[in-house]
Amino acid sequence: MRTGKLSARALAWALRAAGRKIQKERQAHKTPHGRQSVKQLMKQGEATNSLPVEAPREFDRVARSWNVDYAFYKNGDGKYLLFFKSKQADAITACFGEYSRRVLDRPRVRRVPILERMKRAGELLRQQPRKERAKEAEREER
Repeated sequence: MRTGKLSARALAWALRAAGRKIQKERQAHKTPHGRQSVKQLMKQGEATNSLPVEAPREFDRVARSWNVDYAFYKNGDGKYLLFFKSKQADAITACFGEYSRRVLDRPRVRRVPILERMKRAGELLRQQPRKERAKEAEREER
């Protein structure tokens, strides 16, 4: 930095620039954790395994508590592959056990969406005969 007069503003600018450079270097060397893309997971250079998963959102909730690195790959309509590091196989096994318990404990019959319920209620109202209301007697003004 070159300056004729070192003011507080110029010094603050130089310190912020140095801080940004240090932060950028730290981010470059930091490996991502938790959910990430398959590309990021493969870039870490470790062996990976995969498992088929039906409900990735439910697995996300469980995996956050187990601190595992994983990625999802959409394989088809509603079918996903879960990629994870081979070193974390024990943690994934425990995490997958909890996930499978949650999936199996879910009720088989799903709730009907609210829009569907509203449409059904509207149809029922249209089918019922209308009842005419008796008009209220008008109040006499004093």
